[in-house]
Amino acid sequence: MIQVLLFARLRDQLGAPVVNLTLSTPATVQDLRQALQQQFAEHADSLAAGQALVAINQSLINDETAVIHNGDEVALFPPMTGG
Repeated sequence: MIQVLLFARLRDQLGAPVVNLTLSTPATVQDLRQALQQQFAEHADSLAAGQALVAINQSLINDETAVIHNGDEVALFPPMTGG
């Protein structure tokens, strides 16, 4: 099982601060996105690459083929802007 922490509008849209997913591990970021998009189909666009950033063990990941292992801390959040 992989626990996914959700932040900002993703937390609001999906209605929870944490989502637990059952994925065969090791899984990729792409596998994670697909599972979330299936579970939350009405918010699939918000979970797509470029719309939701992924961090594994507090490191931002830009590679959809990056591997996620059981016990990794996974977080999703929308892109941030500064000003």
